[in-house]
Amino acid sequence: MSAFALTADQCGLARDIGAVAAELRPLAAAGPRGRVNRDLLRALGEHGLLARLFAADGAAKAGAMDLCLLRESLAAVSTEAETALALQGLGSYPFLLWGNPAAKRRWHAAVVEGRAVAAFALSEPGAGSDAAALALQARPAGHGWRLHGEKMWISNAPEADVYTVFARTTPGTQARGITAFVVAGDSPGLGGEHLDMLSPHPIGRLTFDGVPVAPDEVIGDVDGGFRVAMRTLDLFRPSVGAFALGMAQVALDTAVEHTTTREAFGGVLSDQQAVAHKLADMATRLEASRLLVYAAASAYDAGCDPAEITYRSAMAKLEATEMAQFVVDTAVQLVGARALERGHPLEHLYRDVRAPRIYEGASEIQRTIISRHLTRRAQETR
Repeated sequence: MSAFALTADQCGLARDIGAVAAELRPLAAAGPRGRVNRDLLRALGEHGLLARLFAADGAAKAGAMDLCLLRESLAAVSTEAETALALQGLGSYPFLLWGNPAAKRRWHAAVVEGRAVAAFALSEPGAGSDAAALALQARPAGHGWRLHGEKMWISNAPEADVYTVFARTTPGTQARGITAFVVAGDSPGLGGEHLDMLSPHPIGRLTFDGVPVAPDEVIGDVDGGFRVAMRTLDLFRPSVGAFALGMAQVALDTAVEHTTTREAFGGVLSDQQAVAHKLADMATRLEASRLLVYAAASAYDAGCDPAEITYRSAMAKLEATEMAQFVVDTAVQLVGARALERGHPLEHLYRDVRAPRIYEGASEIQRTIISRHLTRRAQETR
C-alpha cells in the first residue's frame, strides 16, 4: 500500500485492519456461500471494526478516508470480510445519520455489534441505473404509509434484519417525490427470495404487500429521499474504489511473484519485455487510481461543495473499478491456467472484481455524472 498522502496514523490503521482481517479469514471462508455470514458480522463487531463507522449517538465516525482505508485493507486479505463491513455501513448509514432518534435508539447498538444485518434497498426491476424512476409506492395510510411493490438485486436480502428502503411518495415527480424509510426485516407484508448470482454474498428480491411504515420511520424529509440516497453514495462510491484497490494490489503482487520466479525461455517470465510492460501498466494504473480515491475521500472529509464531491466520487469509482478489472484479468493472463483453479487467489478475485463496475452506479452512469459536471461548470463560467 502506498504511503503517499497518508499520515502515520492512517498507515498504522491500515496495518491494524490487515492483521484483524487475517484473523477473520478462516471464519469468512467457513461461511455459507450466497448467504449472510452472521458469525463473520458478529466478529467484525467484536473486533470493533463496525464501531469505527459510527459514534455512540449513531453519527458518522469514520471519515471517507478512514472508510477507504478500512475497505482497502480488508479487501487485500479477505473480500468476504470487506463486503460484510461495507454492506453493513451502506445499509445503516442513512437511518443512523438522518433517521428519527427512535430509529437510532432501536438499531444503533445491534448494527454496531453485528447482531442486526442491514441492507440498502434502492434498485428495482425497472429502476437500476435510473434511480429517479422508482416505482415502489408508499401510499398514505392513517398517519403513516403502506409500501407496495418490489425491490431487486438487493445485497443481504432477503435475510437482513433492517432495510433502508426508498419509495415513491409523490407520483409524477421523479427524483423529487421519493422518501427513504427504515423498515424492519420482520415487518408484516415484507417477503422475498434469494437470487442465484455469481456474487459470494446474498443478493435477493424483496416484495412489499402493504408493509406499514410509521412517521418516525422516515429518514430525512418526506420527498427528500433521493438526496439521502445520493449523499450516501457520494460517501460510499470512493470506498468502492478502495475495495477495488485492495483486490488489484493482491492481483499485482501475485503476478509479480509468479513472473519473477517462473522459469521460461532461458530466464524468468519477467525478463520478457511483453510481460515486464504489462506489470508496469498494472502498477501505474493502480497507483493512479489510488490517488483518485484518496482525493475523492479527502474532498468529502474537507466538506467541499457537494457537486465537487459527487464529481470526484464518480471519477474515483469509475477509474478504480475499471482498473481493477484490467489488473486482475492481466494477472490471470500472466499466471496462466493455474490462476483459474478453484481456490487460487486470482480465481477468487476474478469472480469478485466484476460486480463493483455495476453496483452503486454502473461505470456508464459515473461517466454521465462526470461529463454533466464538466458541461455545467463550463456553462456557469460563460
